[in-house]
Amino acid sequence: MEKEIKNNNLSKSLKLIYVYALATGAIFTFMCYWDGIFMSYTGPATFLAFALMTLMVLPTAFVYSEYSTMLPSAGSCLVFNTVGLNKHMGFWSSWLIMCAWIAVPAAGILGIIDWLNYQFGLNITGWYSVLLGAAVLCLWFVLSLLKNVVAGKVQTFMLFAGIIGILICSLAFLFSGKWSFDNFVNFFASCNAKAYGGSFTTAIAWIVGASFMITPYFGFETVPAMVEEGDFPIKSQKKAILGSVLTCGAIYVIFYFCMAGAMPWDMLTNNGDCHAFITFDALQYLFGDKIGWFVFIMGIVGVVFPIGTSVLGFWYSGVRMIYAMGRQNFLPKAFAKTNRFSQPVLPNILILVVSVAFLAMQEIRSFFDLMAFACAVCYVITSISSLVIDKKHPEWARPYKCPKVLKILSLIVMIAIAFFCTIGIGKTTWLGFAGYMAVGLVLWLIMILHKWKHEKVWMKTPDGDQEF
Repeated sequence: MEKEIKNNNLSKSLKLIYVYALATGAIFTFMCYWDGIFMSYTGPATFLAFALMTLMVLPTAFVYSEYSTMLPSAGSCLVFNTVGLNKHMGFWSSWLIMCAWIAVPAAGILGIIDWLNYQFGLNITGWYSVLLGAAVLCLWFVLSLLKNVVAGKVQTFMLFAGIIGILICSLAFLFSGKWSFDNFVNFFASCNAKAYGGSFTTAIAWIVGASFMITPYFGFETVPAMVEEGDFPIKSQKKAILGSVLTCGAIYVIFYFCMAGAMPWDMLTNNGDCHAFITFDALQYLFGDKIGWFVFIMGIVGVVFPIGTSVLGFWYSGVRMIYAMGRQNFLPKAFAKTNRFSQPVLPNILILVVSVAFLAMQEIRSFFDLMAFACAVCYVITSISSLVIDKKHPEWARPYKCPKVLKILSLIVMIAIAFFCTIGIGKTTWLGFAGYMAVGLVLWLIMILHKWKHEKVWMKTPDGDQEF
């Protein structure tokens, strides 16, 4: 049986720095757009929530580091969980992570439009925002169809410009002359507190809010998605995976610690109403209108650039996931066809169409919560798979070996995060998630009842190509 699709292979043109930039850019969240959600969910202790989440995500990052070097094939969890468990878990884990990945472009577009409305007093809403958003998405679509090195250079520039801008803003808060530890009173405040009763209201609310902080961390799994395009030693992938988590974790902790001391939490967040751009509100509170130029620059480096890096990273990864599904018989083979730049065509078109459709939701908080839950469940499946494959194939070479204790810790942590996310998810988010999973169910049944009866899925393994 023909395993390779001739003339439709991905090209090895991504340097390690570009893979690191794409992964870090994917994680580098909507810093000055979702700032209101972060601070509303976990109060002045937001920096602590980020520090804890960095530690909690690292075991899963180590799991992915092992898997990506042992099974270096585009598709990440699709490959890992098909080989480790079965094709059904491979399908559903990839569908779950795609739920988070595909939601990013639409959420990012809403962020840019909201910033334009905020900065310039525009009133772009309804269908006007959908049309404008579709136009911007087309730019990302075109960029994703070009050579890897083009996207890598653009991503690298936006990422480092965004990081520098965020650190400068952090220093502005810290040395404003008004920064005070007095603003850390009511340390574990959370807008979720009103939803729970009893003596543990504050603790439960804060833990639920902190669980959703996994959303700013998913993205390190984009490194395995680009493994076939790296021109560096396979073992070096762990540098990009772990480096992306640690880089972003450090920036989150620094930035939100500095912001928390800038002004009282209830004033900063309007008692936790999750409104966007509280960074700019804090700057104006500290320095007045005389630094309007700095607020504008921070809009570029703190909103537009982080959104640009995040969208491009997840767009790239989503395309490669769909490409792998087409190549390995999870979807029709047409999804594995590439253009003259070795970029998948139909997957790019599909993500463009789905992203435009997602714009109709226009509910920021639903996007945020949906991403958190979907990622946590996917990571649970992958953690189980890593433990199973240790027993099934202990003889397979592992350029990087993840200790078993970290795999068990990854499983426990991700189950806990998924559980607390379910407590905090609202009706709108559950409806959106149910609709998305229903589409997956239809595709899964088609595969079972038709395609998989005639063609088995296959994966590249250390023992060669195997059918599942």
